[in-house]
Amino acid sequence: MIERYTIHSPFQQLANRFGIEELPGYKPYYNAAAGKLLPVITHQSPQGFSYFYWGTDPQWIKNKTVAERIINTRVEWIQEKPMLRKALMRYRCIIPANGFYAWKKIGKKSAVPKLFTPKLTVSFAGLWEEYDDSDGNAYHTFSMLTMPANATVSSVTDRMPVIFNREQELVWLNPNSSELQLLDLIKSYPENDLASHTVSPAVFTPEFDKPSLLLPAPAADQHGNLTLFD
Repeated sequence: MIERYTIHSPFQQLANRFGIEELPGYKPYYNAAAGKLLPVITHQSPQGFSYFYWGTDPQWIKNKTVAERIINTRVEWIQEKPMLRKALMRYRCIIPANGFYAWKKIGKKSAVPKLFTPKLTVSFAGLWEEYDDSDGNAYHTFSMLTMPANATVSSVTDRMPVIFNREQELVWLNPNSSELQLLDLIKSYPENDLASHTVSPAVFTPEFDKPSLLLPAPAADQHGNLTLFD
């Protein structure tokens, strides 16, 4: 499961990279986590950012585990579940990103977090949905599509996001793309194009959202010494 990622490029760089006109309310996220309101680009509104919650209804989050928030959708499920095939054709989005975090379990209660960063700003494939809460208020949420990890990531975790370059994004956001064209985009990201390094375990705390999370962590920090990063 991928539970954290980062999107921190300056406003103008993102506008140029994704060909969008406006970025209302944009701010960098160094620790994008489930339940946060985050920027996505939908194939219905490709001209700018939309802000959707990552995971289920934010009103429910306090009573839900991470697994129950449906923050990840396995690409293998799309052809197995009619509802996901419908979502693929009607509710696609991309998730702008500079990288993603994953952690390797080294014990029952301990893990070492790593940040994986592509050479360039990329996006992750996503699906979104709209629904009403009990008061009739509309909410928009999204989940990240994941696939089996490539060789670079598999030493840490068995899943990774579906990562797109600009050419793939244009097909994913094209309302006229066929199901076959869309599924053909789901390919393993080149392992040589992903760098990685160990980061501070502060990333495990969703509220900790500072640029210091991007820095390589000294070995001592893996034993809980966060003072170097505050």
